[in-house]
Amino acid sequence: MKVLIKDNEVLNDLLGYEGLKIIQEPGRFNFSLDSTLLAHFVTLRKDSKKILDLCTGNAPIPLMLTLRTEGEIVGVEIQPDSADQAKRSVLINGLEDQIKIIKGDLNQLHSHFAPKSFDVVTCNPPYFKVDQKSNLNKNDALTIARHEVMATLDDVVRSAAYFLRPGGRFAMVHRPDRLVEIIETFKKYQLEPKRLRFIYPRVSKEANGFLIEGVFGGKACGLRLLPPLVVYEGETAHYTHEILDIFNMRKNVKKEEIIKKE
Repeated sequence: MKVLIKDNEVLNDLLGYEGLKIIQEPGRFNFSLDSTLLAHFVTLRKDSKKILDLCTGNAPIPLMLTLRTEGEIVGVEIQPDSADQAKRSVLINGLEDQIKIIKGDLNQLHSHFAPKSFDVVTCNPPYFKVDQKSNLNKNDALTIARHEVMATLDDVVRSAAYFLRPGGRFAMVHRPDRLVEIIETFKKYQLEPKRLRFIYPRVSKEANGFLIEGVFGGKACGLRLLPPLVVYEGETAHYTHEILDIFNMRKNVKKEEIIKKE
């Protein structure tokens, strides 16, 4: 199927993932290291048949998850241009039978899906709060992607909990300065944190991100603090071996070896 690439767009390889392409627009909010790490971090099991990705953007996480699972994946994006790029990226990769993109508000998803209908939910959400002092263009695409203009942290976690089956998992990437608030919000909606991994730009620097996964209705306690994930070697601009392995998932690891066993 021939897919239109608009004049203001480019068709990029999705990192080192063999055969995967993604439509992007220079100057717009495009997929990031955070999305890549989240797609690699989230727990997928043999019974993970339905996966929901909130704030999907141009769909990097759904695309990357197809290397780990044959389950059904739904991406939700509120911005029309990003949702359109996501849909065309899915088509260009021939993945329309596995990935469905919905242009819509995550707060209105109950009109599309029943509660407790997903096994896994992921989200790379807007990181920054908005208050009366924020001087933002609330219609700007970058602002919407980075700031809580259209969806707050509470909205994201509440939606994840609403759609997860008991025992289902929610994985998210975020910033360390909001860790306490995030754990409190997880618990507010019966998501028990079970895995936490801090992301460091370099060994000598403070963490600038973290990956967290919770289980809906999970037993209290049992949080595992995983080894630090370091992005760059020493003070160089070279990625660590672990980051390079993540970028080249298909080349280095067979799909059946990636899917976690029960």
